[in-house]
Amino acid sequence: MSSPDRAVPRVLLVEDDRTLADLVSTLLQEESYQVRLAVDGQLGLHRGLTERFDVLIIDRGLPVLDGLDLLRALRAHGVDTPALLLTALGAVADRVEGLDSGAEDYLVKPFEVPEFLARVRALHRRHRATAASLPIGTRRLVPVTRTVVDPTGRTADVSLSERECALLALLARAPHQIFTRSQLRELIFDRADKDSTVDTYVHYLRRKLGRDTVQTVRGLGYRLGAR
Repeated sequence: MSSPDRAVPRVLLVEDDRTLADLVSTLLQEESYQVRLAVDGQLGLHRGLTERFDVLIIDRGLPVLDGLDLLRALRAHGVDTPALLLTALGAVADRVEGLDSGAEDYLVKPFEVPEFLARVRALHRRHRATAASLPIGTRRLVPVTRTVVDPTGRTADVSLSERECALLALLARAPHQIFTRSQLRELIFDRADKDSTVDTYVHYLRRKLGRDTVQTVRGLGYRLGAR
């Protein structure tokens, strides 16, 4: 079963140069990161919207969907995972454009390995500092304790199971994304589970936190509803 609170930090690497992608993946794995590779911007967008990551590393010049458009799309869908842009374009205007597109950092190729790893560590620290809780409307989910707190900081009198918490956290991390039942089964539940299992846990969340917590999008799936 998948859980959004793994101890091993996850990195989404979107890079079409396989030689560079292999090098970066090896460097990150040696630093104990789990790397998920996407070789074009469209695949990177899909994975960025449907999977949980601690750091995004995006090449600016990508096929299908370029790095800036990919990053803008992720930000527009509420994905706030810290992002590092890799590019051969080092002019001030290029850096400004990259940062204005939603990147937290910008590194020009070729780069020095120690600097690259230091920047990834800094982004990971930033993500850990901001990922302690997730907004669900006016309330916040605290995944580590499986609790929900109101705007005053008071903990709601509910107890979330591991699966309930994992499902709610996934929806909260991408609040504008519609997840199909098959996506939710793949990301949260066991593959052997049926679509009805997803429906059951949505029912559990609504019963504990209110019917508007999860919205049904008819014919498509579910998304966060308490926005």
